[in-house]
Amino acid sequence: MPTPTPPVLDTPPAAEIETASRRFLLYGLLPLWVVPGIADWWMHRRTRIEHTTGVRESAVHALMMTEAGVPVALGLLARINPLVLSVMGGAAAAHGATALWDVRMAVDARDVRPIEQHIHSFLEVLPLTALSYVACLHPDAVRATLRGGPGADDWRLRAKSPRLPKRYLAALAATIGAGVALPYGEELKRCLRAARFARTDGGRA
Repeated sequence: MPTPTPPVLDTPPAAEIETASRRFLLYGLLPLWVVPGIADWWMHRRTRIEHTTGVRESAVHALMMTEAGVPVALGLLARINPLVLSVMGGAAAAHGATALWDVRMAVDARDVRPIEQHIHSFLEVLPLTALSYVACLHPDAVRATLRGGPGADDWRLRAKSPRLPKRYLAALAATIGAGVALPYGEELKRCLRAARFARTDGGRA
């Protein structure tokens, strides 16, 4: 009995795979990062964070946004090399450690429900996911990083070439501003106002 011939897989060219991965990273993963961020902000508002952990936890949230924002900015504007990959990896590790600190602080002071913990799981894994995509798209930079980056430009910031479209950068900045900076700025303002009122009431008492 003749051996059946295995089906020929219609594998797309490597260039198409790279293009699809790059598009998902730029137009899918980065904008969608805002969604769990808004959901997390809403949970903080619902549990009245300003009357529990207040300014301290809100400041930790600002720190985590910085830990996520710096590598995102580098990935969008700078050429990917060992320096940029090292900063991304360090920021992802710092973000994970800060997230653990944030949760330990919150669970002792306010009601952290399972849905909020589930939202946190998305926010914690997204930096590593973005780093993984960048690493897959730039294997030469990964190899240079693992070897110590002996090249002349491996540890220097260089502008991305070709640069990303200004329209895309402006749209992404507007999305992050409306979905991250604005709500968490409102949270910090609310916490500062509550702390000020608490000091005033305490002084009067």
